[in-house]
Amino acid sequence: MKKYIILILVIVFGFEVGFSQDEETQKKTKDRPVTNMFDNGLLMDDQTSVIPAKKSLEMIIQHRFGLIKENGVKDLFGIYAPSANTRMGLNYSILDNLMVGYGITRKNMYSDFQVKWAFLRQTRKNTIPLTVAVYANMAIDGRNESYFGEDYEFANRFSYFSQLIVGRKFNDWFSLELTASFTHYNAVESEIPNVIGYDHDVVGFGGHARFKFSSQSSFVISYTKPVYINSLSENYETLNSYYSNFCFGYEVATATHAFQIFFGTANGIIPQDIYMYNNSDWTQGEFRIGFNITRLWEF
Repeated sequence: MKKYIILILVIVFGFEVGFSQDEETQKKTKDRPVTNMFDNGLLMDDQTSVIPAKKSLEMIIQHRFGLIKENGVKDLFGIYAPSANTRMGLNYSILDNLMVGYGITRKNMYSDFQVKWAFLRQTRKNTIPLTVAVYANMAIDGRNESYFGEDYEFANRFSYFSQLIVGRKFNDWFSLELTASFTHYNAVESEIPNVIGYDHDVVGFGGHARFKFSSQSSFVISYTKPVYINSLSENYETLNSYYSNFCFGYEVATATHAFQIFFGTANGIIPQDIYMYNNSDWTQGEFRIGFNITRLWEF
């Protein structure tokens, strides 16, 4: 009888040990978010869903030269063009999936405040197959009030941009994201109010991709398109060009630095300016050289 009791105890103990080991294994292999979906939260003129780790401070310098074909050799293919544009900014990650930032831009003397939240993150075992993030900013036009006409109010300086970003890292060398956005300017130029002028609101769609060909280097491409929607238009004749912004270039990145050099169409840097005021047509070869530099500090 004692032998049977001992045998039963050994079997029960064996099952308990086995179950505890399985639980420990499951804890160790917990499904975690994918890493390096993109190497940076900024891809040329586009925001990505990437947010640096919690308590990270990021410095960004963005520069756009003039059009390459406008004056050719005379201004060294846009490098000496007076229409060049620059933005400098700082971003801070409050959480691993929440970032805030501030920047200043030469064009229109914009000051912008931004926030990005990645509320859904793709996991390594595909428990969650996609990353989903939202981005929003508010910009203040800092030019003299004479630019805003006779009925000037401080609120005329404000513009807003919001965007939904949905993406997936397919493998170690290819990532893709699609975007949908909404732009609003409190004040826009018009020749005849409600007849000929810019629309206050613009809806846009786009996408960007990364093709990684080494541990630090990638080919990057992006395309965004503002879309004319008749029900949103408040003018019989709109001055919005609705030209798409097409960019392609090269990115080199490390854990704390990223450098992107590329060809793109838009002179604007903040997204609402690109969607509202881009007047360059890439189908006519109207490209300019641009570059971004980022530096990351983790505390």
